[in-house]
Amino acid sequence: YAMLLSLIFLIVLVAAVVGFVFRHEIKTNFESNLNLALRNYNVTADRHSEAVDTIQRTLHCCGVQNYSDWERTEYFTQKGIPQSCCKSQDDCLEKDLKDLNKAKLKVFVDGCFFLVTSTMESKMSVVAGISFGIACFQLIGIILACCLSQYITNNQYEMV
Repeated sequence: YAMLLSLIFLIVLVAAVVGFVFRHEIKTNFESNLNLALRNYNVTADRHSEAVDTIQRTLHCCGVQNYSDWERTEYFTQKGIPQSCCKSQDDCLEKDLKDLNKAKLKVFVDGCFFLVTSTMESKMSVVAGISFGIACFQLIGIILACCLSQYITNNQYEMV
C-alpha cells in the first residue's frame, strides 16, 4: 500500500513540475489553438465553436487579442462578429457586427487570451493549496503504511 501511494505521489509531483516548467509552452499552445478555433468557427456549432462562444460569453471578451481578430476569419465575411461577443444580445444586429467601427461600440473589445490566462493564473494558488493538502495526506498515509508494515514484520501484531 505504501508503494502504491508513493507511486501516485511521484506521478503527481512529476506532473506538477512538468506543468510548471512548460507553462509558457502551454500558453503558446493555447493561443494557437484559440486562433485555429476562430479561423474554423462556423454556424453549425461544432465543439470548438461552442467552446469559443462559451469563453466569450463567460469572460466578456472577443477574439484572441481583441475583437478585430474576427476580421481575418471566413465567418466575419459572411455574418460578421459572432453574437457571443455582444455586450447586449438585444442591441446586436448583423449589419452592425459586419462593420468593425460600429461593432466596437456593441461588442466586448478585450481579447480572450489574456483573460483566460490571467484567470488560470489567479486560480493557481487555490489549485496549488489543494494539491499540497492532498500531498500531505498521501505522505501521512505512506508513513503510517510503513509503520504498520514494520510492526507486522516484528511479529508484534497478533493474527486473529
